[in-house]
Amino acid sequence: MGIEVGSILEGKVTGITNFGAFVALPGNRSGLVHISEIAYSYVNDVHDHLAEGQEVKVKVIGVDANNRINLSIKQAAPPPPRPERRPGPRPGGPNPHPRPEGEHRPARRPQGGRGFTPEPAQPRGPASFEDQLKQFMASSDSKLSELHMNEKRGSRRGRK
Repeated sequence: MGIEVGSILEGKVTGITNFGAFVALPGNRSGLVHISEIAYSYVNDVHDHLAEGQEVKVKVIGVDANNRINLSIKQAAPPPPRPERRPGPRPGGPNPHPRPEGEHRPARRPQGGRGFTPEPAQPRGPASFEDQLKQFMASSDSKLSELHMNEKRGSRRGRK
């Protein structure tokens, strides 16, 4: 019986290692189920999921040049249903309890009477394409001149 990639077979676990489990297949063949192909959840220890002598359903996911058979238990069965996402606030999302419009939090002052008054927030990015281009050109010129100065300094040190 030829074992082809994609076929689903019944087998028996014959050995368990740190990296997976060996499974005896029909036709006196055997294959390896890598630890990452045992379950859809994280597998820390193969013994938590499999035992020697256990009958398992496996899918052939590969046969290499040395005729070693790579198997998957998790691909032989449909994936478990995903839990439903509950609507609600997400981290970094909008505040679930916004203040009513017009209600403001009073400014807090540190003890001692003197406080730091922050400057009003500046807009994050340039307003127009031209402003962005000007900012890029200024930054680019600055970096190029700095690079050029470093090259000059390095070349003088090399000469004597």
